[in-house]
Order: sequence, then structure tokens, then C-alpha cells
Amino acid sequence: MATAPRKIFAGPRLKRLRRERQLTQAGMAAELDVSPSYLNLMERNQRPITVQVLIRLTDVYGIDPRAFMESEGEHSAAEMEQILADPLFREAAVPRGEVRDAAENSPALLAAMARLYRAYAAAREASEAGVAAGTDRDRAEPVPGENPVDRIRTIMHEARNHFPELEDAAETFAAELALAGNGLYFALCDHLRARHGIRVRALPVEVMGDRLRWYDHHRRQLMISEVMEPPGRTFQTAYQLALSQFGELLNALAARLEPNDGLSRRLLRITLANYFAGAVMMPYGRFHEAAELASYDVEILATRFGASFEQVAHRLTTLARQSARGVPFFLVRVDMAGNVSKRLSSSRFPFAHSGGTCPLWNIHATFAEPSRILTQVIELNDGSQWFSIARTVRRSLTPWGAIEPRFAIGLGCEIKYARRLVYAKRLDFNALDATPIGINCRLCDRPACPQRAAPPALRPLFVDETMRSISPFTFKDV
Repeated sequence: MATAPRKIFAGPRLKRLRRERQLTQAGMAAELDVSPSYLNLMERNQRPITVQVLIRLTDVYGIDPRAFMESEGEHSAAEMEQILADPLFREAAVPRGEVRDAAENSPALLAAMARLYRAYAAAREASEAGVAAGTDRDRAEPVPGENPVDRIRTIMHEARNHFPELEDAAETFAAELALAGNGLYFALCDHLRARHGIRVRALPVEVMGDRLRWYDHHRRQLMISEVMEPPGRTFQTAYQLALSQFGELLNALAARLEPNDGLSRRLLRITLANYFAGAVMMPYGRFHEAAELASYDVEILATRFGASFEQVAHRLTTLARQSARGVPFFLVRVDMAGNVSKRLSSSRFPFAHSGGTCPLWNIHATFAEPSRILTQVIELNDGSQWFSIARTVRRSLTPWGAIEPRFAIGLGCEIKYARRLVYAKRLDFNALDATPIGINCRLCDRPACPQRAAPPALRPLFVDETMRSISPFTFKDV
């Protein structure tokens, strides 16, 4: 039985578009070929935006129709619910409905509030760390604002991890680069030496120590440790190319995205250079076409483009070009303790801003089965379902006797996109066996979870000395 098409109610976004274009309701109605009264009803979510209106919006204003089909406020609402879970706001008791209304009608206001809270949280964390270390609080330097790492994550999320200027520059460069029979790495080395006088050398670990890459400005040498595997060497060479040849583009983009000149902007410049390196290794057009043909088989794509599993997974989160969109993936990287060291998304997946991930997510099980890809259907508290794959990865070779860092990558998408993935070919979409998970324990209110490590922040504890549940914490409904 065919499913009825979902009705699109996006009145606040339609109103913002009209105001951005400085149009009256009568003026926009005339351009969309509808009556002013009907436009008014659509702006107030009393009528859905029809397919015909969506086509007119695309033709007249050049917008991407997906901007109206996606639930814009869901990420903002999820982030604000995480913030309101802080005990600081416990007495406020803001209803979930009000949060979602604000996210849909005033997303910029919620974004500003979220940034203010992150700055407060960074200052509180620094203060607590100073006290724990015995720091003289009167002499401790003040925290000027949001943590630079969190700021970069915010910028990347707001851009949906996609930067058209870098994509175009990288794709043009890759098309013009003369590839010799030895492949991209040696072609990049030849280009750096011929164009910029930079020599690329792979040096023994005894010389490099704990440095994987080091650029000597005085001698104009890029030195790469021998412990880096071929995809890593190519990536680091492309990163140097970005700094040496496309520095002005990086500076302009970084200044536009981060007006404050400081640590955040410098860190953003590095992030953008990394983005450019990945785009050179996997040029957008060729990579998107290959991904679709291979049904997003990460290991096949890694072999085809001379990249690592993590590099390909990372690249898949950037496929948001309007004329050639890929599956909107999210990516998370965790260690064995559950600490999140990387999170990227072109979708609306609600990441936690602190704490680890849910232990019921099988990303943690990959450490017991290194290099094997595990699949899972997961269901969040809001009822949304997602399909994910997970696998362990390594950054570089580890000399014998040294501590080997161990990480796992989780790559996923909404269940409606899973049919396009090779990993879901055997999945019965009519009888999905979804594992219920939470964002993390503090933000999850699922009862009777045997893996619960902390009580939910927004539920009062229920203490009963006569009963022991499978969960160490029981709590009341509110």
C-alpha cells in the first residue's frame, strides 16, 4: 500500500524568506501565483505548502526545495532540550512544546541562546578545573567565550559540513593536476616542488618522534613520519597544498564564518584546510557518482580513491551540493571509554554536547571485533529511526611497545535513506528490529534500562528500599 506524501508545513521559513527578500504578502503572492490570503494561511501553518508552490519557490527564488521539506527546528529543539537538562534550569520546567515552537519560529534566537550557554559552560568548566588543580582563582585568566573546539563544531554544523567554495577549488585543481602512473601522492609532491619549491620527505620515526607531520618554513620541507600509511601521507600533502596555494581562500572563508580573530579562527583555518585535502583526494563529482554506483560501500570507495575508511566516511558527510546531493550522513568517532572525539553531520542527528554515547549502540561492540563492519537500526527517544554502520579504525602504524590508540567510527542516516546503502540490502523494512537508544544517559528517560549509568537530568529520582530494578536508577514521570 502506497504511503501518502507528507504534508509540508513550513510557515515560519516562508515568512522569513519573504522578509529577507523585502516583499509584502501581496508581492510574494503574485510571484508565487497564489492569493495573498492563501499565502497568509501558509505562513501561519494553517495550509500546507503544495508541490506547485514549492516548484514556484524554486523557480522564482532559486532555493533548494529540501530546505522547506526538512524539519528545520528539530536540531535546535534537541540542542535546547539538552541545555535545559542542566540542573541550572530544573526549576524553569519549560514544556517541550514551547521549545519546539521557539525552534521553528525563532531558530536564530535559540542559536544565540545556545552559544551563550556554551560560553557559560566553558567558563564553569575552567573554573571547576582551576579549583580542582588548586589554582589561585584571583589570578586565573578569564575565559573569553565559547570553547574554540565547540565553536568550530557549531560552525561546521551550521554549514551542514559543506563548503561550496572549497569544493569548487579542489575539484578544479584535481582536474588540472597531471597524474603520473605513481598516483595522487607523487603528483602532489611534484606539484608542490615545481610550484612552491616545497620538498616532501618521509622520515624515520626516530627522527620524527611523536610528530606525524612537520613543515619546516626555513628549509621549505614537508616531513611526514614513516608510520603514516599511504592515505595519510596523501592527505597531509594535500593539506600542505591547501595552505600554500589556497591560503587566501581559507583566510577569507574563515574570516566570514568566524568574525573574531583568535584561536577559533586559527583552528577553523586548519579545519578548512583538512576539508580541502579530503576534497582533493575525493573530488566531489567523481566521488558522488562512485558512491551512488557502489551503494555507498565505504571499503570499495576507499580502495578506488586511495583513502582510508575514516577519510571516506568523513567525506560522505559532505555531499550536500544542491545539484548532486548524496545521502545525508552523520558521523561520530569514539574511543574505548565512549569519549567522542569527532562528530559531523549533514543531517539532523542530535549529538550530545557532553558525556559519551549510549552503550546500547553497537559502535562500542566493534572493539571486540576489530575491522569488522557492524550494522544496526536504532530508535531515539523521539521515535525517529536511523540506520548505522560501525567499524574500528586506526590513524597510523604504532611501533611495537607503544600505546596504540583505538577508535571506532559510526556512520549513519535516517532510515528512509537506508535503502540506498549496500549494508541494508538484506534489511526487512516492513519489520524493522530497532534498538532503542538515548543520546546519553543524562538525556534519556527510557525506564528500566539495564545499561543506565546515570539518572535522567529532567526526572526526579524515585527511591524505594524494598525494590531493586534491572536499572540502578528509577525515576518518576513528570
